[in-house]
Amino acid sequence: MAATTIDDVLEQLADIIADSIKTNDRMGYFAALYYKVTASVRAGIAKGLFTDGVQMEKFDVIFASRYLDALSAWKNKQPLSASWQVAFEATRSSSALILQQLLLGMNAHINLDLGIAAAEVSGGQLAGVQKDFDAINTIISALTYQVVNDIDRMSPLLSLLGLHYNDQTSILIQFSIDNARDGAWCFAEELVTKQGADYNTCITQRDQTITKLADGLIHMKGFMRLTVWVIHLFEWKNAAKIINALHEDSKQKIVVG
Repeated sequence: MAATTIDDVLEQLADIIADSIKTNDRMGYFAALYYKVTASVRAGIAKGLFTDGVQMEKFDVIFASRYLDALSAWKNKQPLSASWQVAFEATRSSSALILQQLLLGMNAHINLDLGIAAAEVSGGQLAGVQKDFDAINTIISALTYQVVNDIDRMSPLLSLLGLHYNDQTSILIQFSIDNARDGAWCFAEELVTKQGADYNTCITQRDQTITKLADGLIHMKGFMRLTVWVIHLFEWKNAAKIINALHEDSKQKIVVG
């Protein structure tokens, strides 16, 4: 059933998390992260942190539905955006780092879906949503960096990536939430000028660009590939344990009997 409120979104995310824990499915990693973001947006609306709380809830639902619909399409073997295809396929890879899987989800959702949601909710008048767009992105940025830092507990050798800090070929190191959200706004500005077939073409072209970034996030080369392999050796391997750890400080803890 399509979500129409933030509570609907949280309920559906909780279901994904619970199912992933029960089946030991890495699909729950991004869902656990996204639950934090959505719960924080709901709390922000309740506290009056946004200029237009009603519009922000609509924005959040449109944004979240992009992910929920993509996941449903993937599970039912239906067409979906290529960037989400890469992200979902990575959940079936036992060699992908926890960090890689989260970044792949953020890549598709921020670099593609966020701009689309902004364009749709604005009704062509982006200036009316910019302040709240910046506010929701501040929440996304704060939480995602917090979670990435928390991953150190599950991936004790993650700091080895720092050895490649000056390696300009490493997208895994360069991926920036700040750049992604700025890019999402520029994409929204372009998208609101399009109509009909041009609108769909603009989304398709953006998806193709973002998919190339996704490929770079999951396919490491050279010494970086060896480093990722070593990091993976010492990561937690139990998906249910990882999901619970990612979700443990959310308002509603998922408990499996």
